Amino acid sequence: MNYEYGLLGYPLGHSFSRAYFNNKFATEGIDAEYLNFELPNVDGLPQLLAEHPRLRGLNVTIPHKQAVIPFLDELSPEARAIGAVNVIRITQGGLHLKGFNSDIIGFVESIRPLLKPHHKRALVLGTGGASKAICHGLEKLRIEWRYVSRKASALTGGASGESFTYSDITPALLADYTVIVNCTPLGMYPHIDTSPELPYAALSEHHLLYDLVYNPDITQFMRQGRRFGATVKNGLEMLHLQARASWNFWNGKD
Repeated sequence: MNYEYGLLGYPLGHSFSRAYFNNKFATEGIDAEYLNFELPNVDGLPQLLAEHPRLRGLNVTIPHKQAVIPFLDELSPEARAIGAVNVIRITQGGLHLKGFNSDIIGFVESIRPLLKPHHKRALVLGTGGASKAICHGLEKLRIEWRYVSRKASALTGGASGESFTYSDITPALLADYTVIVNCTPLGMYPHIDTSPELPYAALSEHHLLYDLVYNPDITQFMRQGRRFGATVKNGLEMLHLQARASWNFWNGKD
């Protein structure tokens, strides 16, 4: 019997996951298929499970990483600590759902080789499910972090309780925060001309800009960083590392 796996989110036009996993299945002779499940509301998950009895695992993306948690029977310790899920293992014929978080794995392993001794403080742009995993990853890397959001009401505090709105980000502040991680969808296909509002001219070769967006390859955020000498990286390697971790979670290697 060929099993099904899939991606749960909305919208999904930007995603490479389906092609990645179906290529993996074909290359490795795995009798399975990966599907996109574009649900604007996570309340449709029970019906989705009923309609796909062969479903054995899901990846979860924007905007459902937090909203999906009440539908789950169990959380891994890391997913519980982060408060966000991006992998679901489905067992007992769809009756038992366990949530995991592979964002932290992909992020830590992909950014670690780029870090220098002066990379001690980070700005995390956005406060959604992905940003929570990134903050936990930064803590593992012993990097102090602060959230940045459009509205002060969205801020839940950085490592020492202080966070910023975009209007707070000055050239002087950027001199102290030399790692910037974009956890927002700004710049993601098809809205490729958008980017977070930052004083990019204050960047230098001491800065590292990491964008979770991977489509397009070079986002406006990254382009601005390159313009002023910063090291930049997109989220594609993180995606591949997450995918590997997802497969292990789905198959009980946790």
